[in-house]
Amino acid sequence: MKASRFSGPILTTGLACMTLQVHAAASPSTTVAKPSAAVAKPHVVPPKPTIMHSKVVAAPVLPPMTVQQIIDRHVAARGGAAAWKAVLSITFKGNMGAGGTVYEAVSAKRSLERKERPEVLLPFTLSSKRPHKTRLELNFNGQTAVQVYDGTAGYKYRPFMGRNDWEPYSADETKLAAAEPGMDGLLVDAASNGRHVESAGTDMVEGNPAYRLRVTRADGKVLRVWIDAKSFLETKEDGAPRKLDARMHPVSIYLRDYKPEQGLMIAHTVETEVQGVAKTEKITVDSVLVNPKLDDSQFTKPK
Repeated sequence: MKASRFSGPILTTGLACMTLQVHAAASPSTTVAKPSAAVAKPHVVPPKPTIMHSKVVAAPVLPPMTVQQIIDRHVAARGGAAAWKAVLSITFKGNMGAGGTVYEAVSAKRSLERKERPEVLLPFTLSSKRPHKTRLELNFNGQTAVQVYDGTAGYKYRPFMGRNDWEPYSADETKLAAAEPGMDGLLVDAASNGRHVESAGTDMVEGNPAYRLRVTRADGKVLRVWIDAKSFLETKEDGAPRKLDARMHPVSIYLRDYKPEQGLMIAHTVETEVQGVAKTEKITVDSVLVNPKLDDSQFTKPK
């Protein structure tokens, strides 16, 4: 779960990693003697005018604002700094679209066929606890996969892939989890968390004008965040690039359908688009529980 980027950042990261693992497990294949069955994989297509590759339009002219003014309006729109600081834990429940994909596989007649797998909705529960703990449970094929991170170390349990032991995060997964900004998002208390934010112009995002901000993390990684010029809620952000066909593909994450949850504005739809991949991945939130009682033991592997 790889989303709060639901609040701004937890939800998208953990769900994204698990999504890729689910795709690998769900990919159908045909067993034949020779040649061996092809491993199904997302079909990469040339860029076309989808969400990410929409027709280029002129940058909108918006009232000039300083970066701090934009951030202040954004924080207020989300419910206010005090309201979010009072959130010590939060749990999201909903469904993640595994993303219907086009793939190629070898048929029983040993010919290469292109097939399309319909999207599967996977129920998930994502919990986060300050300062930097997360737990994701994802139901797939009657089994529950789990990812946990206690702020230092992460573990994953993936029975749908035939892995019935808890495995430690890889070095890359640990680095990714550690870099996540948590439930406050990239913009709140940016300087004190080693992040530098600067204005990067304006853009139209899904037909609406937005301020584009450039965020440089302490590790030097640069991300962009788009803030809607009317609501001042986050409407788009850069996701972690994905490696497909031996090359990296840019990722865009769109946040929509904001609703109030105990005084907090939460995005209830998060859609991820990978450049060159025809199908998008959509996460929908059905319920949000603010400040549930969560024991620290829930964020590490069972003893």
